[in-house]
Amino acid sequence: MAYVDGFVLPIPKKKVAAYKRIAAIAAKVWCEHGALDYKECVGDDLNTKCGIGFPATIELKRGETVVFAYILFKSRAHRDRVNAKVMKDPRMNNIDISDMPFDINRMVYGGFEVIVSA
Repeated sequence: MAYVDGFVLPIPKKKVAAYKRIAAIAAKVWCEHGALDYKECVGDDLNTKCGIGFPATIELKRGETVVFAYILFKSRAHRDRVNAKVMKDPRMNNIDISDMPFDINRMVYGGFEVIVSA
C-alpha cells in the first residue's frame, strides 16, 4: 500500500513567496528521486465549524497562515530510499535551515500508511 509523508507548519503570510521558492526546489528534487506526488498547499479557508481547525491546533500567531503538505510514495521502504537520495542531493544542502521562512520547531510531521485511496 502507498505511503505518505505529511506535514503542517505555520508560516508568516509575508513569507509565503519565499517559502514557495524553497518548496518548488524541494518538489523537483523529491520527484526526480522517485516520489510519486508532491503537494504544498497554503491555507485559504481555515475557519472551520467542524472539529478543531488548523489555526488552533498549531497555535497560529497574528499574521500567520498554515501550510499543509504531503509527499506520496509506493511504500515506506520506497520513502526511505527516496528520502536518503534527497538528503544527499546538493540542491537540498544549499538550503540554509537557519534562514527558513518559518519556525521549523513548530512544524508537525509524520509518515502515514495509506489505508483508503480513490
